This record gives sequence, structure tokens and C-alpha cells, in this order.
Amino acid sequence: MERERVVFKMINRVLIVGNLTKDAEVRRTQSGSVVVRFSIANNERRKVNGEWADAVNYVDCVMFGTRAEKLADSLRKGVKLAVDGKLRWSQYDTDSGRRTKLEVVVDDLDFMSGKAKQPDVYADDCPF
Repeated sequence: MERERVVFKMINRVLIVGNLTKDAEVRRTQSGSVVVRFSIANNERRKVNGEWADAVNYVDCVMFGTRAEKLADSLRKGVKLAVDGKLRWSQYDTDSGRRTKLEVVVDDLDFMSGKAKQPDVYADDCPF
């Protein structure tokens, strides 16, 4: 009897809700592409020494393209966001040695607080 081969598809999706820790940074690559970077803080409850305490996780995020450029002005410190994307790991060399970084490459985001109104970034892309 032949054994059935099982193939696992790797899934790389992340959904994080948190508050922006500072205003987003907008940069352009040498080719002119827009890169928007921001960080969100996400609270979690942990038991420390028998007591419940809040612990903060800081998550670096990066978004590319025209949509990122249109959203950048609304990405201000304190705004609550839901970020949907994928994890990307990278490493680079500095004077003090090799460093690594894990960040979320943002595919989509939703504004969840009244501090910012989500801009209509799809209006120019609509064919009708």
C-alpha cells in the first residue's frame, strides 16, 4: 500500500492591533519607490511573581508604494491600527557586529481610533 504524501504549505500571516509609537517615517529609494516605516505598541497581560501586569510588545512595520505614501500623513503617534501583513526577517552588518531584524511587511491596515480618519486611498485606483 502506497503512503500518501502530505504537503504542508507555509503560511506567513500576522494580524496585530496596537497604537503608533511615533509618526511614520517616509523615505524614497534611489529608484523613487516610497517606503513608509512605523512602529506599533501592543499590550499583553502576563503573570509576573504571581501578579498580573501589562507588558508591551513593540512591532516594527514597513509599507511600500503609492498607498503607503497616501496613508503616511495619517500615521501619527497614538493612532490605533489593525495591521495585516507578513513577517520578514533580515540581517545586516554594523560597526558593532551583525544585527538581525524581524518586521511586518504591511499588506493592509485599518484605523481603529477617532484620532485619525482613514483617507480614501482607493479613489484614484477605481476604474469607474
